[in-house]
Amino acid sequence: MTRSTERHVLQFCHGYDGPFLDCARQYASLFAGTGYKVTTVFLTGAADPQVAAGCGSDDVLFMEFSSKAIRGLKLGAIRELRKIAASRDFSFCIAHRFKPIYVALLATDLPVIGVHHAFGDYQRRSRKLFAHLFGKRLSLLGVSDAVRDDLRKCLPKWPNGRISTLYNRIDIQAVQASQVPRAEARADLGLSADGFVIGNVGRLHPDKDQATLIQGFAKALAHLPADSQLVIMGKGRLEQDLKELAKELGVAEQVKFLGQVPDARRYFRAFDVFALSSDHEPFGMVLLEAMAAGVPLLATACGGAKEVVEGVGILFPLGDADHLAQGLQHLAQLDDAQRLACAQLMLARLHERFSDQAVRDTFWQLPQVTDLTAGA
Repeated sequence: MTRSTERHVLQFCHGYDGPFLDCARQYASLFAGTGYKVTTVFLTGAADPQVAAGCGSDDVLFMEFSSKAIRGLKLGAIRELRKIAASRDFSFCIAHRFKPIYVALLATDLPVIGVHHAFGDYQRRSRKLFAHLFGKRLSLLGVSDAVRDDLRKCLPKWPNGRISTLYNRIDIQAVQASQVPRAEARADLGLSADGFVIGNVGRLHPDKDQATLIQGFAKALAHLPADSQLVIMGKGRLEQDLKELAKELGVAEQVKFLGQVPDARRYFRAFDVFALSSDHEPFGMVLLEAMAAGVPLLATACGGAKEVVEGVGILFPLGDADHLAQGLQHLAQLDDAQRLACAQLMLARLHERFSDQAVRDTFWQLPQVTDLTAGA
């Protein structure tokens, strides 16, 4: 029995910016109560005790490399990880994104489960060759079926069982406990107390396609309740262009750009609708956070977002402002009973598919994992 308490898993992360700290927590939580101890290593980012506390691991190490230092061959990172790997008896490694996968395979002899959070990671010929070179030790996970299918398309000779889906997920109770009540959230954000508020959270970047969102809002506005607002949280290089677009469409007063709001998910109950207009979102964690807040969803019918929203929200074709406008009008007409039924449906979906427990059950049944832990 003592042997079972000495098994170790190495989790290797590129950094802890944006959603990636919670990704570290998500994967560490898979091993709760299993006898495995999780050591999480961050390739970039300064040592931070709050980060260490937030990723739910038994040990947390910070390499503190700069982005510049991990270009090219990454020899320094390889040396450092080799020392860490030698410090305890790791059973396998979970590495997030391509650079950590690359370093983990060159620095250790461990089996590596590579987690991919974006499309196109193996489109480059050099990366295809690298994956094939280490194919005996490497298996892959996509954060949605859409990402998984992209991986399989890029690596067609790999058996399908070596490339699987493991959804992103949330600690539902923790997220809900952190979300402030509607009136308080609106007051904190400076929003109308009684107006109809459509929320969007994301970088102001072409991938997020807030231009279509603003166009759809402008088309729908005459059919929405009085005092309707579109609230966009985030910053990016398109901010001025998007403000100009809102002005051109005559909705500058109704479109509120709030900039980067720390821990934005705390304020999701301020919204009557959450709209995601992204171009092929790999997954869309914000959708789960909006579902936890009980906010009806409107999202593009592509990428991982479709897998989250289908059956519990409204989908519209990418870049289609007319259908987006129709979706907004439909959601604006929901009465209290319909909104409650929608919230209950979304909560059930969270528990069934996107909760820590649901994904933990899936993880331990994956062929990549059962192969590694058989007889452990």
